[in-house]
Amino acid sequence: MTHTLDIYKVMQLLPHRYPFLLIDRVLEAELPNKRMKAIKNVTINESFFNGHFPGRPVMPGVLMLEAAGQAATLLYLYTHYADTPPPPDTLYYLAGIDNARFKRPVIAGDQLVIEVVAERARGGIYKYHVTLHVEDELACEVDLMCAVRKIQD
Repeated sequence: MTHTLDIYKVMQLLPHRYPFLLIDRVLEAELPNKRMKAIKNVTINESFFNGHFPGRPVMPGVLMLEAAGQAATLLYLYTHYADTPPPPDTLYYLAGIDNARFKRPVIAGDQLVIEVVAERARGGIYKYHVTLHVEDELACEVDLMCAVRKIQD
């Protein structure tokens, strides 16, 4: 079954908030924990454009990786907590980044389409392959590892 999520459901699941919430909508989610397609609308109002780079605004690559991580987190959280909020004492951490490649700059006005494919899960560690496209052009691809952990006081 394929699902979509609006910004309100995204905000119910992800702990991120402005200016660090980088997912605007989920277009498709194939469950359980298989594949998700989300979007990030890149606007000139993004705070990072002020300094990266003046006169030639480009979305930082690390924020593209963060958007990939947030989409992977959404896939995990929606799989496990579609009908209830995630536990407040648990976070989903980025544990590893492999094979990151940047193929084209992302600029204001672009819409990033982020596709996450779950590859494996073992011992609380989840591995994903993520691609980010602008229209039909590959902007970035990366393999991510994420881990579910209790917050330590």
